[in-house]
Amino acid sequence: MMANVIAWLLVVAIAAYACAGGTDYGAGFWDLLAGGAERGKRPRWLIDHAMAPVWEVNNVWLIFILVIMWTGFPAMFQAVFEALWLPIALAAVGQVLRGAGFALRKPTRRLAQQRVYGAMFAISSLLTPFFLGSVLGGIASGRVAVGTPASADAWANPTSLLAGLLAIAATAFLGAVFLCSDARRFGAEDLIDYFRLRAWIAFAALVILALVALPVTRDDARYVWDGLTGGLGLLMVILAAVCGLATVLLLARRFHGWSRYTSVATVALAVLAWGFAQRPYLLPTSLTVSQAAGASHSMRWLVIVSLVAVVLVGPALVLVYRLDTKGRLEELTDTDTSAAGMPGDNV
Repeated sequence: MMANVIAWLLVVAIAAYACAGGTDYGAGFWDLLAGGAERGKRPRWLIDHAMAPVWEVNNVWLIFILVIMWTGFPAMFQAVFEALWLPIALAAVGQVLRGAGFALRKPTRRLAQQRVYGAMFAISSLLTPFFLGSVLGGIASGRVAVGTPASADAWANPTSLLAGLLAIAATAFLGAVFLCSDARRFGAEDLIDYFRLRAWIAFAALVILALVALPVTRDDARYVWDGLTGGLGLLMVILAAVCGLATVLLLARRFHGWSRYTSVATVALAVLAWGFAQRPYLLPTSLTVSQAAGASHSMRWLVIVSLVAVVLVGPALVLVYRLDTKGRLEELTDTDTSAAGMPGDNV
């Protein structure tokens, strides 16, 4: 019973990171595609100001995931990091380069250095979710088990590749939806339609990739396929699709505040669908939740610590996100506004 509670805490933490961290990855994705220095000036200005207050906060979820894995399910932790160490290492390097690029780009005055740091940030925002998605794909496909040696097949297989691409599309969708709302919040009316179009494009890509994934998952990850096409897994998939369509309609009606919630629900429900499809296994079809659980006293303390974290850290995170969406964490200065310029300004 306690192991199942911890397992679902792990799934919820993954969903939270996919939504919170995914929004920032998506902003970086659109930063990469914004264009040259002049063409991309306005979108990158918005991305910098929208991300600045909370981009480091989102990594709390990643730390929570790692703590739950190595404390609650050490056998799973060992198997995953042994078989998939390369994509995990590449994702970690991407995290470091992404953070360094974002932190150093804004205060840098030389254009050449800005381009270098901006490229670090943008490219890492593309590669990191891909490698993280490929890790989940490798697990879902059943290629990871206790004692499995590291190999390219564990993460460079059809399910992993599609999972990585789906992760990129999902983050691009989240990033564009949130940037629509941020554009309105910062008074950048010209960027609302700019990011709304990109949100629609990202959702279309997400739908296409999901359709492509159907036959691939059926042939390459049969256990998870069966879970996604029946029971609670199927229900979560349907709800995710409904929330995705609702997001598209809300954007069309310019209800940008509500569209944030439905876009987050889309991604969170997709992660929950994977969790329901994979149960009772942590590593299909070789390691169940009960088999992977750590010592009983460790599990008890992990539950206690998790509850304390929810009580103490949870409200603080909610407050930070709430203040950020209200624009109260970082106000724009006249210098910021003039530096960004407006469409049609001579620079």
